[in-house]
Amino acid sequence: MITLRNITLRRGVKVVLQNANLVLQPGEKVGLIGRNGAGKSSLFSLLTNRLQADSGDVEIPPRWRLGEVAQNMPETDDGATDFVLQGDIPLVEAQAALAAAEASGDGHAIAEAHMRLDEAGAFDARSRAQALLLGLGFRSDQLDAPVNSFSGGWRMRLQLARALMCPADLLLLDEPTNHLDLDALVWLEAWLKRFDGLMVVISHDREFLDAITRVTVHLDDCTLTRYGGNYSTFEEMRAERMSQQQAAFAKQQEKIAHLQRFIDRFKAKATKAKQAQSRVKALARMEKLAPVLTASDFEFEFREPVSLPNPMLSLDGLVCGYGSTTIVRNVSRSVLAGQRIGILGANGQGKSTLVKTIARALPPLGGTMTEGKGLVIGYFAQQELDVLSLGDGPLMHMVRLARDVGPAAREQELRDFLGRFRFTGDMVTQAVGSLSGGEKARLVLAMLVWQRPNLLLLDEPTNHLDLTTREALSIALNEFEGTVMLVSHDRALLRETCDEFWLVSRGGVEPFDGDLDDYQRWLLEVSRATARGQEPPPPPRPAAFVPATPVESKAAQPARPAPQPSGDRREDRKQAAQARQALANRTRPLRNELAQIDTRLEKLAAERAELEAQLASGTMSGAEIAEAGRRLNHAAAETGMLEERWLELQTEIEALQAEN
Repeated sequence: MITLRNITLRRGVKVVLQNANLVLQPGEKVGLIGRNGAGKSSLFSLLTNRLQADSGDVEIPPRWRLGEVAQNMPETDDGATDFVLQGDIPLVEAQAALAAAEASGDGHAIAEAHMRLDEAGAFDARSRAQALLLGLGFRSDQLDAPVNSFSGGWRMRLQLARALMCPADLLLLDEPTNHLDLDALVWLEAWLKRFDGLMVVISHDREFLDAITRVTVHLDDCTLTRYGGNYSTFEEMRAERMSQQQAAFAKQQEKIAHLQRFIDRFKAKATKAKQAQSRVKALARMEKLAPVLTASDFEFEFREPVSLPNPMLSLDGLVCGYGSTTIVRNVSRSVLAGQRIGILGANGQGKSTLVKTIARALPPLGGTMTEGKGLVIGYFAQQELDVLSLGDGPLMHMVRLARDVGPAAREQELRDFLGRFRFTGDMVTQAVGSLSGGEKARLVLAMLVWQRPNLLLLDEPTNHLDLTTREALSIALNEFEGTVMLVSHDRALLRETCDEFWLVSRGGVEPFDGDLDDYQRWLLEVSRATARGQEPPPPPRPAAFVPATPVESKAAQPARPAPQPSGDRREDRKQAAQARQALANRTRPLRNELAQIDTRLEKLAAERAELEAQLASGTMSGAEIAEAGRRLNHAAAETGMLEERWLELQTEIEALQAEN
């Protein structure tokens, strides 16, 4: 196990840890959370021996192997598969030992090297590496492409695959989801759930943390606090702890009132669409979250737009791309006032290209884009540097914005405004190039708020935001009176802010009639069909949605009175039969779905058993092993999703039975 005793750690003049203590057991899956700049990456450097503690003891078993995602951008002409294979340290060492033994002609050493190669799994190492690459979204024709031929985001995926290739006792992951689309994210979650070593992950993706972690370590105020449970459990426990602090009571009540206004405004629209139902649960969580948010001194809101043109935009045959290269074509959609649109699609399909074209950052290649009178666009670029000048400070950015866009303002007013976004004192003149990623993101948010937009175009706004800032953004977006178009891999933000979805796929844009769970299920179906060489299924088109009553609301409703005996046995039996029939009618759709899930789970279990038998046979080629591994991962992911749905249905049935 790993033990930290009375650790004090400084980075320059800043104290990161002060007399901190922590114990981590083998096999635990740990989420490390804390604000940006709190020192999470410094703690990783301490565990990897790149930093030494100023005082205290760090105990790590000396024979433990470490797996870590390198943060540097790889520069090499090696093929993708070969690059990933180099992450398997025992394999690399065994290969080096064999080469040395063969060079010296030492027969005994050659035999030992072959034994080490066998223990390292050399016979199927290449297929395992390719299975990792396929799971992370690489195509079959990219498996041997040079590393230098990939863009920055794909090279970071290669670094992730290289880290996963290592048979580690301790796996450290720092924001592993930043460059992944939902398809690769679902695959990664399934892979990490099967990892049997100690894993510590830094992430600001709440659903990812909830899916894979069972322990949460909170780094706050130079101390480490361990909580048993995933991130949602941590929220509840921390909320309960903070609610007991009388000193924070007044501020907490203000925050609860702020959240209640948001909840009341949303509930009026809760029956608008199917995906809105998932947000009801998010709002219930937000009510519990109020004490946690009091710990954050950051909150903001978008000012009421001057006007709300309707429609905001009319797109007719719009063609988007770069130069002469077309990425998305024939987009004919209207964007209405008040819409909350989530834009879905795999990496490289054209989500950012579409948003950049609407934001006027790219000229349309064809078609027309008609803007409503008084349209004011607020654009958050995926790469904040696209809209920031590295040599200027936040204050200069605001001065320029007030001069060019308006409204006019005095310097002190701009300083006060920046202070609301945590830019105080000398920070307002600090060069943007020296700011952290989270600070740059807050500056872009500040510039958006100042412009008083009525259409927000947000392209991955959460990449560098910590969890509390993401919560503040979620609340601000839901209180925003205008229209939101959001590209994000943060599923919690999509669930909480979007009422409808557009799917960018196969060079076009179409409405996606479902929620994020439907989208994840569809991704699995597409991937499975592609793996089998079949035609991918079209996006789902569910039947008209009838809003279900939330479980919380059911609990609040008064129980229906039980039928009173009439004294007539025949009449009593008739009433009892009618009650049973009514219950059967109400639960029949749920039971039918349960039966369908049971049937599908049986098929998945058989498929997994067959694949595992094929892999164990040792008769498959490298490409066949990679393909079987990919199918096995998807079957495991779908099994997990179906099991969760099975439990939800069983709970609903039991609730209906209890009412009767």
